[in-house]
Amino acid sequence: MEKKHNVQECLAKNVEYLNEKLGVGKSFDMIRLDVSYAGRDMALYFIDGFVKDDIMHLLQKYLANLPPEFLKNDPLEKLMKTHIPYVEINTEGDLDKAADQVLAGPTILLVDGVDHAIIIDARTYPARGPEEPDNERVVRGSRDGFVETIVFNTALTRRRVRDRSLRMEFMQVGRRSKTDVVVCYLEDIADLEDVKKIKQSLEAIDTDALTMAEKTLEEYIGGRHWNPYPTVRYTERPDTAAVHLFEGHILVFVDGSPSAMITPSTFWHHLQHAEEYRNKPLTGAYLRMVRFLSVMASLFLLPLWFLLAIHPELLPEPLQYIGPEKKGVIPLLGQFLIIELGVDMMRMAAIHTPSSLATALGLVAALMIGEVAVQVGLFSHEVVLYLAIAAIGTFATPSYEMSMANRITRIVLLIITGAFGPSGFIIGIFGWILYLVRMKSFYVPYLWPFIPFDYEAFRDVVIRTPMPLKTRRPKFLNPQDPDR
Repeated sequence: MEKKHNVQECLAKNVEYLNEKLGVGKSFDMIRLDVSYAGRDMALYFIDGFVKDDIMHLLQKYLANLPPEFLKNDPLEKLMKTHIPYVEINTEGDLDKAADQVLAGPTILLVDGVDHAIIIDARTYPARGPEEPDNERVVRGSRDGFVETIVFNTALTRRRVRDRSLRMEFMQVGRRSKTDVVVCYLEDIADLEDVKKIKQSLEAIDTDALTMAEKTLEEYIGGRHWNPYPTVRYTERPDTAAVHLFEGHILVFVDGSPSAMITPSTFWHHLQHAEEYRNKPLTGAYLRMVRFLSVMASLFLLPLWFLLAIHPELLPEPLQYIGPEKKGVIPLLGQFLIIELGVDMMRMAAIHTPSSLATALGLVAALMIGEVAVQVGLFSHEVVLYLAIAAIGTFATPSYEMSMANRITRIVLLIITGAFGPSGFIIGIFGWILYLVRMKSFYVPYLWPFIPFDYEAFRDVVIRTPMPLKTRRPKFLNPQDPDR
């Protein structure tokens, strides 16, 4: 157990300890400012770039005008209650915790003769504006989105959830990074046992740092590390986060990430989009059905066509036209695998290509895969066509993590179908369903309400029902008042 270093009344000893721990003089942006106000020596510690210069200037100007007799008796209480006119101030008696506070952004004030450090949370972070997220765009609706600063994200959420039971519990994760994490929920709706379990999972994390913010956090609390399917849902939209809070979900915000984690989440949560609720119920239901068909096509269309192409005897007479007229010089399975890899290579290239060159990249990809590859006989027209349909279904999937998991599943189904024929296709689909049935997201069945079946909930999943009629909360969340 590490020895606790309390703040001492001798300023020189406190300064000596913090200078060593914070690397004052070694790091150019770690600043110690020695000052003297009201006849007492003081020291300010802060990081250049995190401190609000105008606020600190006003505080120093106010302290500089104090006469010496003001701090003779009870200097800590007088400074806290009278002479530091700022909203976010606190005290800390542990020097190590005070050092951690400096690294997080606040300023600490050490006063000679006072055995507590005064924490002044006058910090600011370099941050972009709350713009609409690229992957959750809507035709009509709000244009603000989460950013990389956790305080901004919690404020955007509170703006939409003006509920007295909204709780945002602060934690720090990471031995060295001390990353800020907030667990957000509605206390009189969410299952408090689930809240407790999530907090215990966060507290049990033992790692140096959350290097990839919320994604690293998911790998620790979600389990199933080699499972491609996401066990939490991510959103960058405050309105989407608010809707899930009212249903009884628990949100997790991580500083440095523009995404909020929604827990627990089922397979169907990853197929919903805010655009469905920005339209009339009938239009929204139509959009949802189109999206479901797109996702199913991205999963099963290629393996099914491949099966019928290599086993034409399975086709009825009216459908004998299905199948490639020219199979090309590469076997069909090889064509599918090569094009799958090619699409992923193009996607990766598009991410790393400047926007000014994106058009040129698209032309090169179209010529390579669309025209030239078919003309030289490497691929057949049908392979390119059905792969394009499957790719459209992949891009129509709202959740990026779900789309990547479905792509891996599609490739596995192609290989199994090519190796074992019709029995491989059937066994592959059955194994996929069985795999999802056995999955759980924070003690919740992944395929609920399909398995186990719940008629009302499944109807709400498949069809976008009118919002005034949807007053019940999902049963799998075990809400405290499901009908309120």
